[in-house]
Order: sequence, then structure tokens, then C-alpha cells
Amino acid sequence: MNPRLAADLAALPELLESTQRYAADVLDGLDDRPAAHPPTPRTAEPLPAEGAGLAGALTTFARRWAPGLSGSAGPRYLGFVTGGTTPAALAGDWLTSVFDQNASSEIGSAASALEHETLHWLRELFGLPARHSGAFLTGATMSNLVGLAIGREWLGDQLGVDVGRQGVHALGPVEVLSGSPHSSIYKALSMLGLGREAVRQLPVLPDREAVDVAALRAELAARRGRPAIVVANAGTVNTVDYDDLRAIAALREEFPFWLHVDAAFGAFAALSPTYAPLLDGLVEADSVCVDLHKWLNVPYDSAVQFTRRPDLQARVFGNAAAYLGPITEQPDFVHLTPENSRRLRALAAWFSLAAYGRAGHRDIVERNVASAQRVGARLAELPGVRLLAPVRLNVVCLAVPDDPDTVVRALTETGEAFATPTVYAGTPGLRLAFSNWRTTEADEERIVAAVRKALS
Repeated sequence: MNPRLAADLAALPELLESTQRYAADVLDGLDDRPAAHPPTPRTAEPLPAEGAGLAGALTTFARRWAPGLSGSAGPRYLGFVTGGTTPAALAGDWLTSVFDQNASSEIGSAASALEHETLHWLRELFGLPARHSGAFLTGATMSNLVGLAIGREWLGDQLGVDVGRQGVHALGPVEVLSGSPHSSIYKALSMLGLGREAVRQLPVLPDREAVDVAALRAELAARRGRPAIVVANAGTVNTVDYDDLRAIAALREEFPFWLHVDAAFGAFAALSPTYAPLLDGLVEADSVCVDLHKWLNVPYDSAVQFTRRPDLQARVFGNAAAYLGPITEQPDFVHLTPENSRRLRALAAWFSLAAYGRAGHRDIVERNVASAQRVGARLAELPGVRLLAPVRLNVVCLAVPDDPDTVVRALTETGEAFATPTVYAGTPGLRLAFSNWRTTEADEERIVAAVRKALS
């Protein structure tokens, strides 16, 4: 065995303890770590010939790289709808690497059963029935891709096309109808061979991001029975707006379409009795996307997808090899996702759900919503600032007096907070997403002060 490896193996308990102490120090220092850093050029060093062992590598990392990493695990990182990591989720993520399971198959491990239990808990949390099966993925983009891939397969069935054998060209023109599609929808369609231009963006309601259901009905009627894919939103990124899922689903009584619901972070409204009605009709979806490293506050990367048609899912992603076993009525996860090899991504979510339950995660959601509402109201009082939309849930969307990119840079330079620029209804703006379990009213004060400074 390599001497460095042998030495690390012999000293592994002590090395893990020192790593744990370092990790604890990093977390203790989140209040002082800059929320984000302006980008700076870095030159890669040569690959070490012999290596320095774990202790040496940790020392080099702490000196060379850690100071430049953002405080995205902390309470004032408000960009990209990024959650943090609850203590239980952190433990689960560490143990994921300790056990190093490939969760693709039931052969030889309980990993797959644990993943099924976690999916069962999440279905219950979101109010989905047992007929919606699921699988873990890396993020909302891959979750949307899987849902749309199953929808593509459904289209093939409706048109008498074997997409897997004949290719997507045999489908002819495909239309994906949506009011406010997320950018990942376009990316997924590009990867699926349907093309970004397959999206037909429909009118939305006045001063909303929710699709005009009457316009959707007219578009479906114009297709004269040709099937389509409809992408509905349960929580848009700019204003956390929700399509009328119940009304959209009711259109299937007249027209054939696959209903995919992008609920990347909006699905977590189900935890709050106040906001759960926004998800009325989610149970009628053919496929659903939910991102867990957002509002569930588990580490990157983690998402789930649900569908009522696992048979079509296995037709798309099934992998024929003797060592993988046959595709049964309850396929292994290797036959349900793009990856053959998959880490036990469910474990962090399992730990957080087991540790804090529905009540603990409801508390995170409701505290974040309250923070967004308070901060939004206070920022709207600043000169030249106005809300571009009501603070419906956990996102504040603002018009600012200066160029938003300039404001973002100035805000980042304060080290106190981080937000992202956006465009809403043609107006450039600033978007602040409250998703972190640590955020307190003291953090709100720092955020408001930082934005005020960035605008001065």
C-alpha cells in the first residue's frame, strides 16, 4: 500500500476528528464569513507527485481555498433559492460517504429500501398519493428532464411511435405549452432532442406569472386532438406564483396532454396550512419535479421526481445487462434515472425528516416566509426601490434605482448578503430568496443594512 495511504489508514480516527473540528469551526464562523465573494482569477498548481496525506491536504485547503468559499450554508445567502444544511442532514451526508453505497439496485444492500422509505415520506409531505412513484436525482434540471422524458414517451404511445427505437424525429413537431417555464425546461428539452423551440410560451394573467387557463384551453383546442406536453408551475422563481393546477388538470377531460408540474421549491408550501391550498390539483400531475437542496435544507445535490407512469419511465431509462437483473413491475432505480451509478442521495433527506419531522420543516418554511415579507416591506421603503410583485411566499422581487448587476456587485462586496439579478415582466430587478433554516430577525437587519449600503 502507498505509504501515505497506509499512514492515513492507521491514523484515520484522529484524522476524522481533526476534520470534524475544522468543520465545526467553519460552521461556527458562518456569521463572519462573507455571504459571497466577487470572482477572482486563480492559477492551478501542479498535480502533487507524492501528495501530503490527509492532514497536509486539509492544511492546504484551509489556507488556499476555504477563504474564498462563500457563506452559502449561512442565513444571508439569498441567491438561487439555496437552502442550507440542517444538522441532521449534514450527519446524513457524511454517513453517505462513510457507507459509500451505490443505490441503483436492491442487490446486496438496504440502500434502495431506505430510498423508498424516504420517497414515501416525501409523498406524504407533499400530499401525493401512492400511485406516484419516485426517484432521487441531482437537482431540478435532471428532475424536469426525467419528467419530460416520460412525457415524451407518452407522446410516442399516443402517436404510435416507439421513440426509443425510431428516435424523436418520428414524433414530428412537439409542442410544450407553459406560461412561465423555468430555464431548466429549455435545457431539458434540448438534451431530450425535442429542442428549445418546442416551448410555446402562453399568456399569463395580468400582473402574474400564472398561465391564463383560457389561453391554454384555446391553444389545446387549436391542436385538434394532437397530444402535447403542458408544463405547469407550482412556485415560479421570480415571484413564487402558482398556476391553477386543478383547472389545468380539468382540461384533460377535453384534450390529450401530459401534465408536468415544476414544483422545484414551491412544493414545500404543502407544509403550511396557510399556503398548502396553492398546491390544489398537484395530485393530478403526470410528473412532478421537486428540488430538496432548496427548501428541505439538505446538501447539494439532491432532488426528486414523481410520476404516475413508472412503466414509461423504465422504458426510457431501462438498462439491459445480465448483472443488473430484469426490469420488473417495481424496477430498480438503475432503470428509472439517467445514472447507472448513484450515491445514496436519500440519506441526508432521511436524516433531516427523521430528526425534525413535518413540524420542524414547517417551521423553516413559515419562518422564511415571514422573513421575506418583513424584509420586502422594509426594502420597499428605500428611495427608488419598489416591489415588482407581492411577496407571495419566500422570494422578494425588487426594482432598484441602479443597474441590478451593479447593485449585486456592491452587495456582494459588503460580504453581508448575496442576491441575484433578474428580469420580471421586462423590468430588470433584484431577487432575494429566503430558504435557509438559520435565518433570524438579526440576519434580516444585516440584509436590509447591506442592501441600503449597496444602493448608496
